Amino acid sequence: MPRPYDEPTVSGWYLTSGADLPLTPQGGETSCECLVIGAGWMGLHAARRYAELRPDASVVLVDAGRIGNNASGRCMGFAIDLAHNPRKQDFVEDIQGNREELEVNLDGNAYLRSAVEEHGVDCDWDPQGKYHSAATEHGVAALVSFSHALDKMGQRYSWVEKDEIQALTGSKHYIRALHHPGTILLQPAKYLKNAARALPKNVTVHENTAIIGAQYGNPLHVFQTPTGVIKAKKVIICAAGYLTEFGFYPNSAIPLYTFASMTRELTPSELAKVGTKGAYGLIPANSFGTTVRRTTDNRLLLRNVYSYANDFKTTLEDVEAAKTQQQLAFDRRWPELSPMGFAASWGGLLTLAQNGGMVFGQLAENVYGAAFCNGTGVSRGTSFGKSVAELAAGRSSPIIEILKRRVPPSRAYPKLITATGVRFVTGWRFKQAGKEV
Repeated sequence: MPRPYDEPTVSGWYLTSGADLPLTPQGGETSCECLVIGAGWMGLHAARRYAELRPDASVVLVDAGRIGNNASGRCMGFAIDLAHNPRKQDFVEDIQGNREELEVNLDGNAYLRSAVEEHGVDCDWDPQGKYHSAATEHGVAALVSFSHALDKMGQRYSWVEKDEIQALTGSKHYIRALHHPGTILLQPAKYLKNAARALPKNVTVHENTAIIGAQYGNPLHVFQTPTGVIKAKKVIICAAGYLTEFGFYPNSAIPLYTFASMTRELTPSELAKVGTKGAYGLIPANSFGTTVRRTTDNRLLLRNVYSYANDFKTTLEDVEAAKTQQQLAFDRRWPELSPMGFAASWGGLLTLAQNGGMVFGQLAENVYGAAFCNGTGVSRGTSFGKSVAELAAGRSSPIIEILKRRVPPSRAYPKLITATGVRFVTGWRFKQAGKEV
């Protein structure tokens, strides 16, 4: 069973997300109809949807840490309708797969939007789309490849030439970009915390509540916490790679950490040097390049570096090493501003499978699960969570049928081989990205 794990640093998103949720760890004996484990994009929306469908049912949502400072709250805050992978030829060739992916992500984005519009969830919601930015001719070639895939799918986009992207960002680092509408920018920690506040009345939330033991049974499943026990008729496990420690898909998770750093709030004179656009989000042409956000509250946020996460954990030394690379990226893009450094640096867990497989559906009697986003976690994770709750409540939908067809995760190679392979590939790809970093 997973044990409580404290990240070595607090995410900048969490530090700037407003008041904390009231902290109520679980204690004693709790009984419920449905227990949801994990309060990230999947789990929070699974709890919300199950409670909507079963308003008389008691739903308990637990998270081993604090909502918003968990892995989901540490992402870049892109709710992406259509992911991109210019390196992979089948992105162009697998049109049906990409259309299904688009349908799933649009379903997730619609559910996110309903939280904002119907329940007043404050999260700096900004549906402006994203810029795929290139700093090298190699990067431009990758964008051209991506544009061919968009053409085949009938997707709208527009090219942003050198003068325009440099004016938009205030950076002479970029030479061309492609703007693709549909992506929503948001503040992930703020969304998760405020969406937790807006959950239906029949949901009880317990943070800092790790599940340290599980006994599956009929009619009740029994779960141990550090200070009590939870008995549930149904359970929905949305614990990312930790799902493997609940007895399902053992030895299949490939845990990675990716890292980010955020500046303090920029002054008016400094803002004049980071472009005319206001808030924006830049996706690197090379997936191992640097992702950039200019936030609504006028900070710069840079993400790069991937590393294998032994036992799903990272260290302060890992965060500091990544921060060095983010400082280099800052120097390249805004040399006049980069001496200010960063106010916060952190890592976030991302779980992959050897075959790109994902977990979705019924795992055992009255046990359901969703895990292994393989990236694009905001939109995809929201749809997965909403849909697995619908499945647990006896519903069906076109999205559920799509997700049922997803290939499940395969068993990974032995840990030593996987760790060595991941370190080699990520190091080589990072070096190959060159100035896109």
